[in-house]
Amino acid sequence: MTSAGAILTLNIGSSGLKFALFDAGDGTNAKLRGAVDSLDEGPRLSAHSAAGAPLADRRWPSADKPPLDVLVKAVLQIATEQAGAGGLAAVGHRLVLGGPDHVAPEVATPTLIAALQAATVLDPLHMPAAVAAIVAVGEVRSDLVQVACFDTAFHASLAPVATRLALPREIRAMGVRKYGFHGLSYAFIAERLRTMRPPLAAGRVVAAHLGSGASLCAMADGRSVETTTGFSALDGLVMATRCGQLDPGVVLYLARQGHSFADIEDMLYRRSGLLGLSGISGDVRVLLASPEPAARDAVESFVYRIAIDVAAMVGALGGMDGLVFTAGIGEHCSSVRAAVCDRLAWLGVRLDAASNAADAWCISAADSAVEVLVIPTNEEATIARATSAILKAAA
Repeated sequence: MTSAGAILTLNIGSSGLKFALFDAGDGTNAKLRGAVDSLDEGPRLSAHSAAGAPLADRRWPSADKPPLDVLVKAVLQIATEQAGAGGLAAVGHRLVLGGPDHVAPEVATPTLIAALQAATVLDPLHMPAAVAAIVAVGEVRSDLVQVACFDTAFHASLAPVATRLALPREIRAMGVRKYGFHGLSYAFIAERLRTMRPPLAAGRVVAAHLGSGASLCAMADGRSVETTTGFSALDGLVMATRCGQLDPGVVLYLARQGHSFADIEDMLYRRSGLLGLSGISGDVRVLLASPEPAARDAVESFVYRIAIDVAAMVGALGGMDGLVFTAGIGEHCSSVRAAVCDRLAWLGVRLDAASNAADAWCISAADSAVEVLVIPTNEEATIARATSAILKAAA
């Protein structure tokens, strides 16, 4: 292995793929960024340099939608062309689920790939595509080091009482427990706090990752002590198309009413959340612009669940020194932040309206008992740093 060259990061979500290219010795500043949007429809691959110059823009019509491995190989070709004199050294992948046995970044050996393929049953929305991407890269460039970075790893610090589900022992022995997700994002936030606000980083912080997937994480001294997601990424907050917290009796009821397993799964993952509540869209921006009462109700439910679950995080921490908003909604939607903080006024949370409207870094008022920050997340940088560290350790 070598620490020279460049690192490509691949972050596959439920409907798209984000990628970035970093110098292996840096792992901080991306040389290029790009995305493949609308994986399930007519994919569009776009990429731009750090300066914003376009490097690629390609579309596939829905009728000719290519399989995922073709799209991954197209991204790999772009990265190879832009890698520079040192060439491409490694690919770092985001894997949503590592389970109890994978609590740190690992080289994607054949043994690990087989284990990840077996684990796809635990997360059918994200894991199959992420594992397929590792396989696709290996088919073209078997010489590349590939590193799996796990979203669940950041939550390996959860105490047993926080991970234990009240189910029979034989079920828990099957790996059914709370894992927590969005860990790469939370790891980035924890690191940024250590750099920019060391005293706060050492304290009690609730981080709110609010995007199409959404969750909260209670961090004490930069370590996860509680989070809203559980065994799967379905649990916790209302999300774009995922239901969030749900009485399991609802699933039993639907099954008794004749709904198939496939229909229930599709409903919980793809037709619930903001989309299900509103019947309009899972995009907060669309809902905020809509005059429909159902759109307003959906946003209200989103905010309500965030606020009451922040209170739960505070209970786990024994208090709250800081509240951090991140991800697409958290970083860019001032009205959602204001509505959440208004519901948290009883905790001493006070916003500075002008700073919040401007999406400033610090948006809390001078008299706020809790520091409220907006920190853009960067999962790709977390992946690149982890991959770089593995390359350096093996050099």
